[in-house]
Amino acid sequence: MLIRKKAMDLLARREHSFYELYRKLRVRYPDDGLEGLLEEAIQRLADEGLQSDERFAESYLRLRVGAGFGPQRIRMELRDRGIEDGLISRVVEHNGEDWLLRACEVYEKKFGNDPVNERRELAKRQRFLHYRGFSPELIRQVVDG
Repeated sequence: MLIRKKAMDLLARREHSFYELYRKLRVRYPDDGLEGLLEEAIQRLADEGLQSDERFAESYLRLRVGAGFGPQRIRMELRDRGIEDGLISRVVEHNGEDWLLRACEVYEKKFGNDPVNERRELAKRQRFLHYRGFSPELIRQVVDG
């Protein structure tokens, strides 16, 4: 019962993936004998609709898009949080986001409309967009456009 209450407390603050919730509860309850109980409690919450990896992925995607990150970076971060590749693809590809527009906004916010005069500056701008998680094709369109 304590496990369920702690899990619900965590979910009340924000969405969590199954993996995140398990990891946080495991820190709170490190006894190896409770491992099965932790998974069972989280699975029961998922069955009741209180925990959802899909809801978490959608929420996380909105948060990271709003922070100026691209699809490749978001995919990697979702994978690190225990979300399955199929769900990641569905959420990232079918969210209606215009990634080219988002990449342009991120680029303009960071660099303004100043033209690129030297190779070193061009490489710096491309690295920035790559770090943010935009594909080479998008980067080329943004920097060349």
